[in-house]
Parts: sequence; structure tokens; C-alpha cells
Amino acid sequence: MDSIKEKCDSYKDDLLLRMGLNDNKAGMEGLDKEKINKIIMEATKGSRFYGNELKKEKQVNQRIENMMQQKAQITSQQLRKAQLQVDRFAMELEQSRNLSNTIVHIDMDAFYAAVEMRDNPELKDKPIAVGSMSMLSTSNYHARKFGVRAAMPGFIAKRLCPQLIIVPPNFDKYRAVSKEVKEILADYDPNFMAMSLDEAYLNITKHLEERQNWPEDKRKYFIKMGNSVENDNPGKEVNKLSEHERSISPLLFEESPSDLLPPGDPFQVNFEEQNSPQILQKSIVFGTSAEEVVKEIRFRIEQKTTLTASAGIAPNTMLAKVCSDKNKPNGQYQILPNRQAVMDFIKDLPIRKVSGIGKVTEKMLKALGIITCTELYQQRALLSLLFSETSWHYFLHISLGLGSTYLTRDGERKSMSVERTFSEINKAEEQYSLCEELCSELARDLQKEGLKVAQVEYRRL
Repeated sequence: MDSIKEKCDSYKDDLLLRMGLNDNKAGMEGLDKEKINKIIMEATKGSRFYGNELKKEKQVNQRIENMMQQKAQITSQQLRKAQLQVDRFAMELEQSRNLSNTIVHIDMDAFYAAVEMRDNPELKDKPIAVGSMSMLSTSNYHARKFGVRAAMPGFIAKRLCPQLIIVPPNFDKYRAVSKEVKEILADYDPNFMAMSLDEAYLNITKHLEERQNWPEDKRKYFIKMGNSVENDNPGKEVNKLSEHERSISPLLFEESPSDLLPPGDPFQVNFEEQNSPQILQKSIVFGTSAEEVVKEIRFRIEQKTTLTASAGIAPNTMLAKVCSDKNKPNGQYQILPNRQAVMDFIKDLPIRKVSGIGKVTEKMLKALGIITCTELYQQRALLSLLFSETSWHYFLHISLGLGSTYLTRDGERKSMSVERTFSEINKAEEQYSLCEELCSELARDLQKEGLKVAQVEYRRL
């Protein structure tokens, strides 16, 4: 009887990890995790959602149990052999390390929610989410203070925050705003890679080289006091705002003031009269460094759309994406292009912060005592024996702070897919669990892009 009770308690704890507060998300730090998790459990218990999550959690636990049994059978000789093999591969990776590119990840802040707040000023100071009672696509930072997040059922979110306003998504509107942002990004990298409506990677290496010779006027922008419209032509006057536009602050997140105009103004700032003596304008001259370029990009996005963006600057895409989350919302973070700076950043980084490591992988690695990227490197030999070659290669890249520097141009999307490489799986319930996990991930990606599908294809290679 006690054994059954302990097993139930264990499943309950596992469910809390699965469905509970993910405080890795920007805007979720410092919340009362215990209180929020308790509300989530009470809201879901007995529901179909709870049953599905419990079933998935049991399947994940079975995978972990199988992995631990496999680990127990590994001999010290196998481990030594694996260590030599992995270390040889790590040396090859080190020799191919490329620090010559400047990669930027631009991530719009709470994009769908921010668009709705911009277009309906009454929503600005209220907790809102975009989606439905079935599932949310995103939430604003007011709602995140209550533990409300993307990929959470709306009925749970309403229990966490009874005053939450759930706005139905309007993807035509989001696509139109996204197009405006992408027009700006193309000025810095014509071959930028759009990942979704609200995020993109740029390689600004070439732009930085050209920019070193630019005169000041080419890096100069004017903004009237209270103006929220972009000047696409540096050095030229922007048009007056309408009363409606002037009433909307471009900064939607008051708790995180913009770093574009900090006290002391690190940019060259002048007050000038352009064309009209009645209009007092502030001119900003952006510098020639990567940090200044990204501030300029974010400034232009804010002026054009009245929405804010966060950004990460790093030698590769993996690091740039992690960096963009570092000072959210409305901020940026840079890793300097040298190995020591990269390794210092990676050292204590939680594995969950890295794109591609979801809650299932996180739980499996945690069972092996791996929480940070340093621990991921320390256990590299063991991981090579427990995971597929694709997986442990990926883990090794992460632990060394390595990622792609090659961006593929975004074109008209004909298909969308998710895929994983797994070691041999014989049990039907485990195969079902993995399939369900991939389907859920694909559904979230489709929802984020506002896409519908005519055909779903499953391939087993």
C-alpha cells in the first residue's frame, strides 16, 4: 500500500515538473513556484488534459528507467573507449571552431500579445494572452507575473489569473507587422533567416565591414519627442504622428525600460530643428560596432511598429538565440568573439536554456545528474553510449559553445517538419509517446506561424 502511495506521489511530482511553472522563460523569474504549481494541479486534476499528461509522464519515466538499466550494464572498459572516441571528436570540433562571424538573433517581445496591446490601448496595462481556452500562443508580461505562459491551456491560465483577457489570434495582422520588421532586417543582411513571424537570424559580418567607412549622416536618425514612426532615411525628418499614434507608447513593458536611450546617452545626441522650426527633434548617431548596429535595428523596429525586440549577438546561431533571452524584454546581450568569452558564458548555463533541449530531454539528462552545460561536457563519454550519435554530437556541440554560422534564406514555405534520431525502441507505448511529442511540437510551430495543413506525413527511416 505504501509502495503504491509513494508511486502516486512520485508521478505527482513528475507532473509538476511537466505542467508546472517553467521559470526559465523571460518574465517568469522570482514567482511563487509552489503556489502556482498547486493551482495548476487543482485546475487540471480529473481533466482529459491531466490524463494525457499523466500518460505521457509515465512513458517518459519508462524511457528513463530503460536508460538507467542500460547505464548499469556499461563497463569501465566501454567507458574508457568511449572517452577516447568522444575526445577525438571534440578535438576535431575545436579545430573547426569559427569565431569570424557576427550572428544576431532578433526576437520580438511577446509578439502577438504586443500587437494586440498596441492596437487596443485598453489592453496595455492588463494581463492578456493570445489563443483560446484550449491553448495559448503567447502571453504578455503582466500575465506572466501570474505564471501564464505560451503552450498552456487557457482554462488553466484563467485559474492562475482570473482577470486574464484571452484574445483570439489574428494571423493576417501579425504577418503584416512581421513583414515590416523583415524589411528592416533585410537592410543589414539580405539573406537573413526568418524562423517564424517573430524571430530571425542575421549574419551582419559583411554589414559591419562596410559600416566602418560610413559617414556619420548615414548612421544618424531623427526622432521627435513622443514620436513613434520610423525614419527610413537616416538624416531626414520623420512625419508627424496622428493623435491615435501619439497616445500609444512604443515601450509596452514599463518594468524594462529601453536600453536605446539610457541616462547619459552613449550615442551622439543633438537637438535640432529639421525643416520646421516648431518641431524639436532629437538626433541619434549609432556607432560602428556590432552592439551599436543591433541597437540601431531595434530602434528602427520600435519606430516603425511601436513594438520592442530583444536581441542576442554571438559567433553562432545557438549562442545568439540564448543571448536574445538574456535581457528580455527590450534588451540585448553580446558574447565577444573569442573562445574564453564563449566558454565563460557556457560554463554555468542551464541546459534547458538551449534551443532543442525540451522538458523531456531535460528530465532524461537530469536523471544522469546533468543540469548545466559544464556537466553535459563532463558526462560526454557516458552520453555517447546512452544516446544516438545525432543526440550526443548535438550535446557535445552545446557543451563547447558551438553552433551554425550558415543561414538559409527564408522563402515561401511549402512544408514544415520536426524530426529526431533515436536509438532502437521496441515498445509500442514508447514509440507512441515519441510520436505524440513530435506531433505536439509540430502543432505548436504551425500555430505560431498561423499555418494550416492539407496533409500530414510520417516517415520512419
